[in-house]
Amino acid sequence: MGRMSGLSRSEIERAVRLAGARRSDYDLNPEIKRALNGARPLRPAAVLCGVVERRHGLSVILTQRPTTMREHAGQIAFPGGKIDATDADAVSAALREAEEEVGLPRAAVEVLGVIDPYETGTGFRVEPVVAIVDPSAPLRPEPGEVEEIFEAPLDFLMDPANLKRHSGEWGGKTRLYYAIPWEGRYIWGATAGMLKSLADRIAALQGVRAAE
Repeated sequence: MGRMSGLSRSEIERAVRLAGARRSDYDLNPEIKRALNGARPLRPAAVLCGVVERRHGLSVILTQRPTTMREHAGQIAFPGGKIDATDADAVSAALREAEEEVGLPRAAVEVLGVIDPYETGTGFRVEPVVAIVDPSAPLRPEPGEVEEIFEAPLDFLMDPANLKRHSGEWGGKTRLYYAIPWEGRYIWGATAGMLKSLADRIAALQGVRAAE
């Protein structure tokens, strides 16, 4: 896995504390953002990027959406959703959604911090909450929202060599997007973009370490 091999919990903790920048689906398509003619109201949302310490290394909890969903059918995503008025903040929303979608008890989560907000093409401002999850926590998919829960190796997801630029047609225009194919699964769009945000922080951290 090159320089991303063997990532440790302490590196993730330090990476989360680094300064970042706002990210979006438009990072690879700035002309589409310009066509929106300025700012637009964004709906607040939050997701939980749950990192699990296994004997073989760190892994990330991801979900596969049901193919029957009206929106985002079959896509791979972090547990998460809209921030409700009853949520104190993005962390509260991410923990609530994770408990609802995958049955993750809040007591099994140690929040490390919130990284760069991510604007989606569907009009959400998503705050990714990075946390360490107890490996013994029992998980169960919520029917109708989650078809499957799985874990992918953090080393693989953070390795720049595994982040691809793909293209597709939306609204009669060709758009670029990030994708991370892994063992027959296709992690793309906002989820891949948020993983890249964390990967960039780790790369910056390791660059600092190399210069020391």
